[in-house]
Amino acid sequence: MNHVTANQAWNTQKVKRQNKLDFAKQKGFSKQVNAQQARELLETVISCGDRVCIEGNNQKQADFLSKTLSQCDPEKLNDLHILQSVLAIPSHIDVFEKGIASKVDFSFAGPQSLRLAQLVQQQKISIGSIHTYLELYGRYFIDLTPNVCLVTAHSADPYGNLYTGPNTEDTPPIVEATAFKSGIVIAQVN
Repeated sequence: MNHVTANQAWNTQKVKRQNKLDFAKQKGFSKQVNAQQARELLETVISCGDRVCIEGNNQKQADFLSKTLSQCDPEKLNDLHILQSVLAIPSHIDVFEKGIASKVDFSFAGPQSLRLAQLVQQQKISIGSIHTYLELYGRYFIDLTPNVCLVTAHSADPYGNLYTGPNTEDTPPIVEATAFKSGIVIAQVN
């Protein structure tokens, strides 16, 4: 029988999240960040080796945040495990070419499938699995929980509440899985 010792911490995910948020606050970030500071924010709250979910499907993409992530410094941010349903826009693959991300779990590659195949051949990308949408979204709550998610919304209030607009099928499970496991949610809003 295993016994709990006084040195075991049961809130390591919560502590890691709070440390990232405290560091971001020390650097002057608040809940609202302007577009010009987005890269610095990502380099502050994402850690090397994190699982990062980038929202994107056939209807909407967190395109600004995806492009911003692809512009991060690979010396500061690398070995990311990307989770996303569709690899649809160039920045989804750019993060692998630039050495920012190394592994991906996804459902569909669409127009980026040729670039994806080339990177697999060059061993610049490791594919965890190719999932059905339902499996991928379900695993966000089990073993592929994002440490950070990058989502898109129509608008937000000062408290962080999001209005996702008419297309909300992807956003809630991504945000809930991330937030419930003490991850960080970053939303691009109009």
